[in-house]
Amino acid sequence: MADSEAVTTQRSTVEDWTRALAESIGSPGGGAGAGVMLAIAASLTSMVAGYTEAEEHQLGELSNVHGRARSLREVALQLADDDATASKAFGAAFRLEPGPEREEAIHRASVVAAKASAVLGERAIDAIGDLGWLASNGNPALIADVVVAFGALRAAVTGARTNVSFDLAALATAGTTLEDIREQHPSLWATVEHFNAALERIDELTSGIDHRAAPTDVV
Repeated sequence: MADSEAVTTQRSTVEDWTRALAESIGSPGGGAGAGVMLAIAASLTSMVAGYTEAEEHQLGELSNVHGRARSLREVALQLADDDATASKAFGAAFRLEPGPEREEAIHRASVVAAKASAVLGERAIDAIGDLGWLASNGNPALIADVVVAFGALRAAVTGARTNVSFDLAALATAGTTLEDIREQHPSLWATVEHFNAALERIDELTSGIDHRAAPTDVV
């Protein structure tokens, strides 16, 4: 396998990338994993859209869904690599000797990491509507793939939500309280609640089609 420092979603095999993820190096880590889950959700969305034969009045929307999914797959992989880079800086900050320099490095790395996860989560939220559209209008033979895509999308949003929250809380190690953090970073703080609402939406949409995807589970 290539040096773990050089492993990226862009040029590594799945074997190499997941082997790097399995190592205790933190880069790639959970945030990058969330990016890959988003790419999987986008890929499945694209696949289902490609297999769907829409009515004449739905062809434009189907084409838009398909195009957005193909684009999101590429963006998600880049976001995974961006998060891996942010995680590397985050880990390096915590390895510094105790003191003002370490506290400042942790503060910078935490904010950067939180912003990277926030961007990933927002892109994941953008995909909910398209997947929901396919749940109602997509090829019914691929409804199980839609549920799998929802599962991957949920993992991506969960990862983003949790990492933003954790990274914000890490700022408290620099001598600030959670209330201080809320006041200093209101947008990032609100993002966590936004992601929680998105998870509820994903669960609702999944629940609405699960009986079609797994009919033996309701007998």
